[in-house]
Amino acid sequence: MLSLDVEKRLGDFTVAAKFETESSVTALFGPSGAGKTSIINMIAGLVAPERGRIMYRGKVLFDAAGKVNLPPHRRQFGYVFQDGRLFPHLTVRGNLEYGRRMYRLRRDANELERVIAMLDIAHLADRRPGKLSGGERQRVAIGRALLMRPQLLLLDEPLASLDAARKAEIMPYLERLRDEAQVPMIYVTHQADDARRLATTVVRVEAGRVAAVGGLELLDGATTNLSA
Repeated sequence: MLSLDVEKRLGDFTVAAKFETESSVTALFGPSGAGKTSIINMIAGLVAPERGRIMYRGKVLFDAAGKVNLPPHRRQFGYVFQDGRLFPHLTVRGNLEYGRRMYRLRRDANELERVIAMLDIAHLADRRPGKLSGGERQRVAIGRALLMRPQLLLLDEPLASLDAARKAEIMPYLERLRDEAQVPMIYVTHQADDARRLATTVVRVEAGRVAAVGGLELLDGATTNLSA
């Protein structure tokens, strides 16, 4: 279970989030600028809250009162950013292997090939990121995060920078990731349709606050694209 109750001031904007989830896929859903990325960055350890507590599977990741703040690499979470953030000088295979090497994980050829097959990127192995489409780059970024053997996968609007065709291409891989990888996910989105397809729990975020936590019924009446 992920449990958090945190607060962070960002200029004139304050993010205060409190929720618990043990869902396989939890959508942080709300309009652009609502504070969703700030929340996921606090979970990842990229941003330190000013007060509160974050726990995952009974382990304290952050506790302002107890002065606990585990660095990102000790939280054992994978993170997929909007733009993939692949290393341009490495091939696809080199990018996939990077996370494993960084965390000094033993190479498992079977695991590598399983992830490559699940994401259908074997034919891309020797290419560099500059030769990939946006959808292909995101699939490689997901594979890199998975090969870090995360306890939780954080996805920050991974489809936001893609056109409709590329989004349609990558969505089935996200569904396969949910069904086959067995790694819990926190999925940030302002697209109601994406949340409906992937999530089992919805955390609705509005103006820096968690407005509601529940099932897909929280998406009822939501527009397809909640823009700022």
